Amino acid sequence: MPDAGGRWALIVHGGAKAIAPAAWARHRQGCLAAAEAGAAILAAGGDALSAVEVAVRALEDDPTFNAGRGSVRNAAGEVECDAAIMDGASLAVGGVAAVRTLRHPISVARAMLPERPVLLVGEGAEAFARAHGQELCAPADLLVDQADGKGCDTVGCVALDLAGNLAAGTSTGGLTGCAVGRVGDSPLPGCGLYADNAVGAVSLSGEGESLIRTTLAARLIQALEEQAPDAAIETAMASLARVGGEAGLIVIDRHGRIGWGHNNAQFAVAHAASDRPARAFVARDEDDGE
Repeated sequence: MPDAGGRWALIVHGGAKAIAPAAWARHRQGCLAAAEAGAAILAAGGDALSAVEVAVRALEDDPTFNAGRGSVRNAAGEVECDAAIMDGASLAVGGVAAVRTLRHPISVARAMLPERPVLLVGEGAEAFARAHGQELCAPADLLVDQADGKGCDTVGCVALDLAGNLAAGTSTGGLTGCAVGRVGDSPLPGCGLYADNAVGAVSLSGEGESLIRTTLAARLIQALEEQAPDAAIETAMASLARVGGEAGLIVIDRHGRIGWGHNNAQFAVAHAASDRPARAFVARDEDDGE
């Protein structure tokens, strides 16, 4: 059961990838702005799901990141986005995949939480969005030319609210040059994210096929049942080594303890809590935990 002692916490990520030094400030600032947006909701007594949605929307709006506006192009030169959100209280999940006209995929995923389909793809997801008053856009509106490659990064957020409820969210534009219709780990519970009030919440970034093959989010949650966040991350990373994958992982456990780690060059992250202001980083060794 939740055991956070009346505190809130939130952590966001902007993707695990090699980030050119000239872009470090932009990644830090984008993650910081997203964390502050989500933290403002939690500090005011808002719920974890809303904080996650708002934080991820901020990242989808920022063309620095491979999600929403600024997503990478697939093999056909088009943007196809995936996103999901999960409620740790009810274990409800909503996800969308291979969507081309959704301004904020994370918000459509949240609108699916009370519905029977857990995951909708392509035209089905876009029809759902239209029927539920979600914001649509022209595919060209999501295209932004960027000099720095974005690879396979994903954005995400996990949060714990004052009521002890946890939530996790992810959003991505997928892999540069990937096959049309390709779906990665981001919208799949147990692969790209998971949230359970009895344990914790996690969101991942990395090469999706490796995260799916190892069901890495599920392994991280299982490790978190017995270990503190940093130790659980090490355990999950060890399982990823079997397939030679790279990833970045963010965690909040049911006690409100934050953890994050990565086995690639950089991982843009920002975190905040009821007793700590928001801070942003582009690598784990920058974070002294204070």
